Amino acid sequence: MKSGVSTLAVAVLLSLSCAACKDTKTLQQNQQLTSQVADLQKENGDLGNNVELLTAERDSLKKENDALKSELNARKPKRREAKATSRKRHRRAKPQTTA
Repeated sequence: MKSGVSTLAVAVLLSLSCAACKDTKTLQQNQQLTSQVADLQKENGDLGNNVELLTAERDSLKKENDALKSELNARKPKRREAKATSRKRHRRAKPQTTA
């Protein structure tokens, strides 16, 4: 009976040490994943800031472009509208024949 109890005790100790190793490995993986998530959240925040800056810059350039277009249109000479062509047929002179 002593050998059965001692075998059981050894088995329990080995299983606890294995469980402790697995827990340590899982803890390390958890810490790595936590740091990766923190890095990704920081990158996401940076990218969000970049999007806001680029949007503001785009809006500013669009306003400047519109102002330049209106200035260019103001400088162009105004043309009169072309008259609509008449739909009347013009008679052609018949060629003269000599007889």
